[in-house]
Amino acid sequence: MNIGVLGTGFGAYHAQLWTTMDRVDKVIILGRNEAKLQELKQSLGVEITTHIDDIMLDSTIEVIDICLPSNLHRQYAVDALKHGKHVFCETPVCFNLEDALAMKEAEQLYDSRILVNQFIKFDPAYKYLYEATHNEKYGKLLSLTLKRETPPLWGDLGLHAIFTKLMIHELDFVTWMLGTMELHSVWGTDGSKSDQALVRAIFQQTNVSVEIVVSSQMPTSYPFSVGFEAYFEQGKLVYLESDNMNGTVESSLIEYTNVGKQELLLDPVNPYEKSLEHALQSLEEDTLSVIELEAAMQPIELAIWIGKKLV
Repeated sequence: MNIGVLGTGFGAYHAQLWTTMDRVDKVIILGRNEAKLQELKQSLGVEITTHIDDIMLDSTIEVIDICLPSNLHRQYAVDALKHGKHVFCETPVCFNLEDALAMKEAEQLYDSRILVNQFIKFDPAYKYLYEATHNEKYGKLLSLTLKRETPPLWGDLGLHAIFTKLMIHELDFVTWMLGTMELHSVWGTDGSKSDQALVRAIFQQTNVSVEIVVSSQMPTSYPFSVGFEAYFEQGKLVYLESDNMNGTVESSLIEYTNVGKQELLLDPVNPYEKSLEHALQSLEEDTLSVIELEAAMQPIELAIWIGKKLV
């Protein structure tokens, strides 16, 4: 398949991944910075352009990978669908339900698909938790706490933005694993910094409680960290991953049962790469995907609702 990548920020990383895949024949990247485009052309062997029509009007390009700011996703996704192309879209897919509904309507109108990079579904630890829950490996899930904590590395993640930009990944996962969740309570603070925030949100379902904690207020000495604690009838899973942004990532998934404590060794995979591979396979074989636009709409709706609760 031939891929058009929009954006040279995170798009450069996507392009790097696309070029390693057997299913991909050609990659062309759209950007504004000519020097950066030339660098990508040399390092990755991709085609480059500064004109969107070179991608949209090229009938050989089958998939548009949108790595632009989220407020531009609707515009370019709808345009791509209109030109008969499928879309792979970075997350968050949008910041409001109006955009999500417009993209959904365009899917139906032009008979093409939008897949959203819900990469957390391909992370080995979260996938293990999903399967353990659905298979009741440790009995029924009783309570789940998920965390995502970062120093101020990613721009504005204040109370007006942290839900759709940071918490969205945990919302992606929880709605995938448990379906519809009712928001029980939410608390948040900006700590007197408008571009940082700390939020705790609690959701409830029959016999299951879920807490999500996200923070963009961590000190610069603190590593970017994600993790969860899952309480089951017959055991507990504890996961922690930390990244000091120096090229090394430390992670552990611990299982506690009556038999004892055991560290679970999972196959090391790149969830971003797996998400892209899954998208291509699904589009090529025309099979239902776990990252359809429909699957991204409920988390966005929850994120917006949580944000309104703190306004």
